[in-house]
Amino acid sequence: MKTFYYSLLIFLLCACKETEKEKIARLVNEWESRELVFPETSILTILGRDTIAFDTDGCDYRIFTYIDSTGCTSCKLQLLRWKELITEFDSLTHNNTAFLFYFHPKSKKDIAYILKRDKFEYPVCIDDADSINKLNQFPDKMMFQTFLLNKENRVIAIGNPIHNPKVKELYLKLVLGKAYTDKAILSQTKISIDEEMIDLGTFDWQKKQQATFTLRNEGNQLLVINGVTTSCGCVSTEYNHEPLQPGKSLKFQVFYKADNAEHLDKTVTVYCNVPSSPIKLRIKGNARQLKL
Repeated sequence: MKTFYYSLLIFLLCACKETEKEKIARLVNEWESRELVFPETSILTILGRDTIAFDTDGCDYRIFTYIDSTGCTSCKLQLLRWKELITEFDSLTHNNTAFLFYFHPKSKKDIAYILKRDKFEYPVCIDDADSINKLNQFPDKMMFQTFLLNKENRVIAIGNPIHNPKVKELYLKLVLGKAYTDKAILSQTKISIDEEMIDLGTFDWQKKQQATFTLRNEGNQLLVINGVTTSCGCVSTEYNHEPLQPGKSLKFQVFYKADNAEHLDKTVTVYCNVPSSPIKLRIKGNARQLKL
């Protein structure tokens, strides 16, 4: 399938070791056109409380993502970025793409907190028994636990569009088909950053923190930010999405809201039209339970 060869190419370009390339090739070949099997009964809820019926029969495409119980749940979920992606797909595909979320969390309490914190008002399945994984045996790497499916739930492409802007672009191309207009290759420009790492110091873990990075367009072409990813769901960003004129500066806001007291060292990856893209911005500090 041509679409799968294109998907494979993207991942091969991202892989750095030959052995990793071989694993990816086998993985993509294994999942090509495979039908995902869903449990006969899946309970879908909104914000962990309201049980609803979720009908996707009216959509030609589905983006399915599975989150397992290993590692940092908040880091894996990235719910704020999923909200942005859903809004973008709804607008571009005229609600022709459904989103299916199946979570197998360590703690239902933790997942309920994250859903409420991020105001994620979309249907999700809290799969305590890990039923869907037992039926399908998903790959163990997070980047391969998200799939673009057709109406028959057969895999068209594999990859996480939240963690890889190239996968997002691929999904849009496959869903929109001829309606998708390739973006013109952007001319390269130059960028300077006042500081690439900001130390937040020691602070009360219950208080939201903010760091401001200043990005300046030092070249002769427009500076365009075409994608941002964060290393953790507890980190969010805010910035002007309009192209930045040469000689102008942009305030790039990074927000951090701790789930608990911890030492933090988080990364924000910015994809833009400069030779050094992607650019890595860091925040670090100590979120502590401060005494009154």
